[in-house]
Amino acid sequence: MRTHQDWLDTAAEARLRTRPFVGGRSIDIAEGSFENCNPASGALLAEVADAGEAGVDAAVRAARAAYDDGGWSRAGVAFRRERMLRFADLLADHAAELAVLDSLDMGKRVVDAYDLDLPFSANLFRYYAEAIDKINDEVAPTPPGTLGLIRRVPLGVVGAVVPWNYPVDMLAWKVAPAMAAGNSVVLKPAEQSPSSALRIAELAAEAGIPDGVLNVVPGLGETTGRALGLHPDVDVLAFTGSTEVGAYFLQYAGQSNLKQVWLECGGKSPHLVFADAEDLATTAKQTALGIWFNQGAVCSAHSRVLVQREVHEEFVDLVAKEAAAYAPGDPLDPAAGMGAIVSPEQTDRIMAFVDEAKTSGARLVTGGERITRDGSDCYVQPTVFDDVDPASTLAREEVFGPVLAITAFDTEDEAVALANDTPYGLAASVATSNLSRAHRLTERIHAGTVTVNGVDAFSAWTPFGGFKGSGFGRDLSLHALDKYVGLKTVWINH
Repeated sequence: MRTHQDWLDTAAEARLRTRPFVGGRSIDIAEGSFENCNPASGALLAEVADAGEAGVDAAVRAARAAYDDGGWSRAGVAFRRERMLRFADLLADHAAELAVLDSLDMGKRVVDAYDLDLPFSANLFRYYAEAIDKINDEVAPTPPGTLGLIRRVPLGVVGAVVPWNYPVDMLAWKVAPAMAAGNSVVLKPAEQSPSSALRIAELAAEAGIPDGVLNVVPGLGETTGRALGLHPDVDVLAFTGSTEVGAYFLQYAGQSNLKQVWLECGGKSPHLVFADAEDLATTAKQTALGIWFNQGAVCSAHSRVLVQREVHEEFVDLVAKEAAAYAPGDPLDPAAGMGAIVSPEQTDRIMAFVDEAKTSGARLVTGGERITRDGSDCYVQPTVFDDVDPASTLAREEVFGPVLAITAFDTEDEAVALANDTPYGLAASVATSNLSRAHRLTERIHAGTVTVNGVDAFSAWTPFGGFKGSGFGRDLSLHALDKYVGLKTVWINH
């Protein structure tokens, strides 16, 4: 098991890439630069190139050339499978390096990146590598003398824009199925977390994936992200991030070439806790994990807990006791309960929610304070508010931080109404020992994933995505491939 000192040593040896990776190599092309800072200390890590329109255009041209060449898009399934499996092995081999890069960039606990994010991401590339030969064409029942084929073909150039909270994971969720289907990809990582994506692009080249199949363009959203969304030679745009920014990409598609846009956006996921929950203490532990893991920076974080009144007070006490296990500390220290918030701006935003909740009538149970350590104030205590008004800002808007809102309810119908009274529809959870109730609520709650007696369950084999303001389209599972292939009908008369 790696110690705190082991991780400090790995971090000291880390080399941060700062230039766009296009056509199989790092290139000197940019329209400015931006600072990449370590939120755990405030220290400047590197000045990173803002690729801008010129960088995006170069990357798209490289991706289009690779696609048209056919060395990947028309390669046999065995070739793509072999290269993707080698790529997955390299991700696993470099897990410690990549975990440190994510921790330095965005403040997450390095052990979470190393133990969870990297294994899942490597295995996701393996999953889609093995899925390549499961993308089957069809033969239609056409009249005699004709042959009707329904083919699934790659769409071309995929633009992928991913957030800062899971830099490696979100890369894998987009890139693996897009590449498996035969597309070329231009990836824009979040400006807060560019380092692992640029390193992964090098590993793709080392794995033998042809030049131009995976390109990475670091940059700001308003420059590089916008340029990618507006580019007329991008066929598909896949995005994970806020609902507000997702709407921009829909506009960009309309203003350019009507490219397909797939969105996985924000959430305000409810966790419904009934008095008949089998083990209230276990449910409280699950609740704590559902809001405080990854500093609360999870799109499907179960940030609203609706508790049946009979067990309300007991449950609030149990959750508050869990807060001690999530005390923030050095992200490179395995003993830390949480890491740092990604930036001073995001920390300010979280504290604005806390301040508003304090003045809105909600009762602060625990936490609610900003912490300064190692010269940085990008730390927030695990926080619980009780008696939260369902119409309040804290109950309705996504905090993307370690702040939990608890509201009591009396009846099942009331709980469902509260759960669905949100502009989002990404995820939900239900704690109950009543099997009939579990079935009823999974039907009635309007969310892309509903977990019973757990929180935020997902896997490579099940689709992930939402309804309403949480977006459309699905990541993970074989269904993710649907976003990256087109149906082509072929008629042959003979």
